[in-house]
Amino acid sequence: MISIKELRKNKESYQEALSKRGEEYDLEYILQADSEIRSMKTSASEMRAQRNTASALIGEAKKSGKDASDSIIKTRQLGDKLKKLEIELANAEIKLKKLIYQVPNIPHESVPSGTSENDNIEIRKWGKKIDFNFEPKTHLEIGEKLNLLDFKVGAKLSGSGFPLYIGEGAKLERKLINSMLDHHINEYGFEEVFPPVLMLKDSMITTGQLPKFQEDMYHTEVDNLFLAPTAEVPVTNIHRNDILKESDLPKYYVAYSPCFRRESGSYGKETRGLLRVHQFNKVELVKFSKPENSYDELETLTTQAESILKKLGLHYRVISLCAGDLSFSAAKCYDLEIWAPGERKWLEVSSCSNFESFQARRGNIRYRKDKDKKVELCHTLNGSGVATPRLMVALLETYQNKDGKVSFPSEVAEFLGINEIGH
Repeated sequence: MISIKELRKNKESYQEALSKRGEEYDLEYILQADSEIRSMKTSASEMRAQRNTASALIGEAKKSGKDASDSIIKTRQLGDKLKKLEIELANAEIKLKKLIYQVPNIPHESVPSGTSENDNIEIRKWGKKIDFNFEPKTHLEIGEKLNLLDFKVGAKLSGSGFPLYIGEGAKLERKLINSMLDHHINEYGFEEVFPPVLMLKDSMITTGQLPKFQEDMYHTEVDNLFLAPTAEVPVTNIHRNDILKESDLPKYYVAYSPCFRRESGSYGKETRGLLRVHQFNKVELVKFSKPENSYDELETLTTQAESILKKLGLHYRVISLCAGDLSFSAAKCYDLEIWAPGERKWLEVSSCSNFESFQARRGNIRYRKDKDKKVELCHTLNGSGVATPRLMVALLETYQNKDGKVSFPSEVAEFLGINEIGH
């Protein structure tokens, strides 16, 4: 959530920064609503002062035996007016908050200009494409031949977009999750948590999924709970309304969770197989940082997510997203894309983002400075470490053999605890 105080001071710079996203936002409307609220607060404060003065005069009149009935009537009338104004003020504040919730984060000055993914910038590559002496198959062909995945039965159970992992496919999925968790815990000191997947509305508001993207979320209407689209939601909300110690920062969490996304606007070729599904597994990295350190933490977070791809020997690239391709809550984001030789395309498997104080302001996530004891907003970051569906696509397609089996190099096999699939 943007700061209304900063918006009052820097409307033009905010407007300019938001325009880089390629959309127009009526900040003047927000400022007008804010001005009305401040005027109402002033009026309410004056009414309270008048009421207090009148009450004191009534008390003095009663002590001296004077008739205070007229003053009592006027005080009651003033109280009624104040009560009405307070209700109007509360409604106006709710309206203002809803307006602010619709405004995305301000892109960091280092974010490339641009309006779409075509304007994103490649930062670096690692590894190289594998040369096959045969025509590589897709993960769909491999999964069917080796009986790893069953999309028909998954659809029978839950509808399209809900894959069923079978046998060695299920084993590979489980091994991937465990290996990634252990790696981030042992190599980088992340603290593991295992969060719930049903979220309160307040939790979804904190991370920016609500109210703008409600149609993309799975919602249980009876209990008014939302299925988490990523473990970012529950893990970030661990410290909602908390004041952390400065000495506790940075704070690193890693979590596995199933993720649920309706993907209501997704159709066609990208929905084939594991490329885009409604339920998937992901290992998530979440950081809480002091503001002055958050961009160093973003670079570190990105390399930590990359380390998984290196362990798996997969050809990948790091992309800096342009302003027009940033997610709603992000101030800056790097995407990690892996090469899938069967699909013949790059597939995004991780987004590593710095949200600065955007989520912290929504969720009231703060820390107390050691020296002056002042309370400041934290910066929050998160990155996939990583999502499994497209990771499995790349693994099956990269390490496939001509005979249809999948064989992992020794270093990859050691990391996964699996030598071969289809033996």
